[in-house]
Amino acid sequence: MVAEVEDELRFTRETLQTTIEQLETSNEELKSTNEELQSTNEELQSTNEELETSKEEMHSTNEELVTVNSELQNKVHELEELNNDISNLLASTEIATLFLDNDLHIKRFTPSATELFNLIGSDIGRPIGDITTKMYYDNLQTDCKKIVDSLVPQETEIQTRDGGWLTMRLGPYRTLENMIDGVVITFVDITREKAAQQEANKARIFAENIVNTVREPLLVLDQKLGVISANRSFYRTFNVNQKETEQKSFFELGNRQWNIPELKKQILEILPQNKSFTDFKVDHNFPAIGRRLMLLNGRQVVDQTDDGSALVLLAIEDITDHKTN
Repeated sequence: MVAEVEDELRFTRETLQTTIEQLETSNEELKSTNEELQSTNEELQSTNEELETSKEEMHSTNEELVTVNSELQNKVHELEELNNDISNLLASTEIATLFLDNDLHIKRFTPSATELFNLIGSDIGRPIGDITTKMYYDNLQTDCKKIVDSLVPQETEIQTRDGGWLTMRLGPYRTLENMIDGVVITFVDITREKAAQQEANKARIFAENIVNTVREPLLVLDQKLGVISANRSFYRTFNVNQKETEQKSFFELGNRQWNIPELKKQILEILPQNKSFTDFKVDHNFPAIGRRLMLLNGRQVVDQTDDGSALVLLAIEDITDHKTN
């Protein structure tokens, strides 16, 4: 029994020793694990601090994005209003306008442009050369190309197929950065002005024909008393030509035969005071025709064929033979 007890005691001691060694090993492992957990905890704490910092940065960035988004919305609203203003302005002017890019493709056009070009909304982006027009003009694409190459504006009068007249202006399209981004074409209706000009030309020709049938020499002077025109009788009577007379000062004509102080005073008072004079005698030795006695009559007239400006009409009568008789 003693031997058995000793064996059990020895076994128990060995078992206890093994258990103690295992406990010591486990304790070492637990200690190592605890150190690792502490390290992990520190790392997690650091990561958490970084996340907090990132969260604050994201919050700040989000606030900036909200501000930028608000500013962008305001800009979009302003651009919409500006676009509406420009569209209404272009529509209200009733000036046909085309905007082309550098490749001469249509970027935009005003409603009035549809009266001259067969345009619809889907034509945006099409080459201008593909669009048919209602004008007698075949060089539009060529002229637009010249504008892109030379940047020199161009102005041309063209006629529409219904008998109207237009002034077409072509110029480079400049951005706010002063970059060339295509061509701007505008069309201004000048049908009435053209008709008025034709009527004025007819009236002028009619008046000139009447004046040229008058036997007395006649002169028309501008406000600076330069000769605008003279009739045939004047050229024939004084043996001078148009080059020697028109655009010259009346008082410089010939050998300054009309530069008489009293006559000059009479003529200078015509326009400012709307005066007239009759039968002013000039006895002078004229070049090429000799000594003659002339009667001058002067009065104010209004040019009905131009801008309605006041002019001076001088009528000259040769009474030399009457004096002799």
